[in-house]
Amino acid sequence: MSKTEPLTDPASTISSHAETIDAHVGKRIRLRRTLLGLSQEKLGEALGVTFQQIQKYERGTNRVGASRLYDIATALDVPISFFFDDMASPPIPGTLPTGLAETRKPFGSPLPAPAPLTPTTQAMAEEQDLLARKETLDLVRAYYQIPDKTLRQKMLDLIQSMGRPNTSG
Repeated sequence: MSKTEPLTDPASTISSHAETIDAHVGKRIRLRRTLLGLSQEKLGEALGVTFQQIQKYERGTNRVGASRLYDIATALDVPISFFFDDMASPPIPGTLPTGLAETRKPFGSPLPAPAPLTPTTQAMAEEQDLLARKETLDLVRAYYQIPDKTLRQKMLDLIQSMGRPNTSG
């Protein structure tokens, strides 16, 4: 008997890819919901589902179907593309199948490896994490509740000056 290499399960590759997308869509749902100041319960009421279902969508535990995603986009007043913004692109243009039978990979072939994190994509990911923090959202909401535009600008200047290193030695 000859030894053969273990075969990778294409279904598990596809499944993990789908789970990554589900988690990303869930994070974007949570981001928009919190930016609007909506509770999971209020969003659930608008969609006719429980807040627990909203939790599962946001965690990526439950997949959001096309019609449900449309309803969520409508309730959160964003285009459907919002939920896919900031997703990692394919590493090299043209490496994914173009849809023509002659250029498609055989059924069951593993998906291409995700793009490695470059300094730029790493910085974008860190910035996205910053924008999703509750503290950031609270700060933005409080900032826009200041009715006087001049005072808002002074607060922005103050905060920016506090964040800059002191260069006046």
